[in-house]
Amino acid sequence: MVKTLAAFFAKNPLNWLILAFPLALLARWGNWGDVWVFILSAVGVIPLSGWIGEATEAIAVHTGPKIGGLLNATLGNAAELIITLVAIRAGLLELVKASITGSILGNLLFVMGFSMLLGGARHGVQRFDRKHVGQQAVLLTLSVVALVIPSLFSHSIGPEGSSKVEALSLGVAAVMIILYILGIVYSLRDQKSPITYSEPAEQKGAQSAPVAHWSIRTAVIFLALATVGVVVLSELLVGAVEPVVRQLGLSEFFLGIILIPIIGNVAEHLVAVRVAMRNQMELSVEIAMSSSLQIALFVAPLLVFISLMIGNPLTLIFNLFELLALVAAVLIAALVASDGESNWLEGAALLGVYLILSIAFFLMPASAL
Repeated sequence: MVKTLAAFFAKNPLNWLILAFPLALLARWGNWGDVWVFILSAVGVIPLSGWIGEATEAIAVHTGPKIGGLLNATLGNAAELIITLVAIRAGLLELVKASITGSILGNLLFVMGFSMLLGGARHGVQRFDRKHVGQQAVLLTLSVVALVIPSLFSHSIGPEGSSKVEALSLGVAAVMIILYILGIVYSLRDQKSPITYSEPAEQKGAQSAPVAHWSIRTAVIFLALATVGVVVLSELLVGAVEPVVRQLGLSEFFLGIILIPIIGNVAEHLVAVRVAMRNQMELSVEIAMSSSLQIALFVAPLLVFISLMIGNPLTLIFNLFELLALVAAVLIAALVASDGESNWLEGAALLGVYLILSIAFFLMPASAL
C-alpha cells in the first residue's frame, strides 16, 4: 500500500494539490476569508476528481471492459455531480445550469481544442474513426435539441416555476435518461459505444503503472475517500460562492459556466491532451465527446429528478446565451471532426471559439441573464 501511494504521488504532480484540502479547512475555521476558502476548495477538488477516475479505471481492469464501461458511464463525472448537488441544496440553480452548459462547452471546445492543437503540433495530421465520431455527433446533436426544446416551449406553456413547465422538464429528463440507459445496453454488446466506450488504463496513459497494479480493495478505498473529500470541499466551495461573487465582482453565471466545469474535470482533461500528444487522437476525441454525452444525457436529467426530491426543483430552462453557445459548440465540433482528421489549426480554432465565449460571459452583467 505504501509503495502504491509513493508511486501514485510520484507519477502525477497534480496529486500534491491534495495539500489544499487541509488548507481549505483551516481557511474556513481560521476565518481567512471566503476568497481563500473558494480558491483552496477548488484546488483541492482537482486531485480528488482524478482519484475517482483512477479508482474507477482500476476497478475496470479487474472487472473487464463491459463492467468498466458501465462504471465509467456512472462515475465519469462524479465530482461535478457532487458539486452541483450541493449547489442545488443551497438554492444556486442558475449556477447549476451554467455548469451543465460549461461542461459541454469545455469538453467540445477547450479539451478537444487543446488536444488537437498540441497533438497536431507534434504529429501533424492525426486521424480517428470517422464513423464512430459521427455516431457521437448525432447523439450530441439530439441531446442538445432535448435541452433546447424546454427552453423554447416553456414561454408558451407558463412561467418557469409553474407545474406545467416542471412537468415538461421532467418528461424531457425521463426521455434523456431512457436514451442513456439504451446507450448502456448497446455498450454491453458493442465495446465501442458512443456513451460508455472505455479503454484499459494503460492505453489511456493515465498513471498506468500504479493503476494497473491496484487491487479492488485499494481502488474502493480511494474511491470512497475521494468521494467523501469532494463532498466536504463542495460544501466549502458552494458556501463561498455568493461572498466571492460580491467581493470579486464576478457573476455567478461565469463561475458556473467556466470555472466549476474546469475544476471538476481537470484530471480527465489532462488525460485527453496527454493521449493526443501520444498520437492517440481517437481516444482523445472519445474522452471529450463521451464526457459531453454523459453530462447531457445523464447528469443534467438526473439533477432534475434529484432536485425535485431535495425541494429545489431544477428545470431544463436555459437562457438564450447558453442555448446559442451549446448549439454553436456542437455544430463546430461536429464539423471539425466530420472528416476523421485533425490538425493544430483546427485545434486553435476550437480554442479561439472557447476564448471568445469566455470573454463574453466574463463581461456579461448579471442583469442581462
